[in-house]
Amino acid sequence: MQTIDFELDRDYVELKQLLKLTDLVASGGEAKMIIGEGHVQVDGVVELRKACKIRAGQQVQLGEVLIRVL
Repeated sequence: MQTIDFELDRDYVELKQLLKLTDLVASGGEAKMIIGEGHVQVDGVVELRKACKIRAGQQVQLGEVLIRVL
């Protein structure tokens, strides 16, 4: 499994933005589609909210990629 450490420079980042900022998707539209289809997990639970607030200490998984938010 590939792990990406993402350093947060504010209180939170929206889930769809996080996927774009880590280059896992090419566009916001692609991010919304992937999230809406249930392919993304936050802290081990499927997350369907595209604007879900991701904060430091959380982990986001898409396929074989794990993003650790620092």
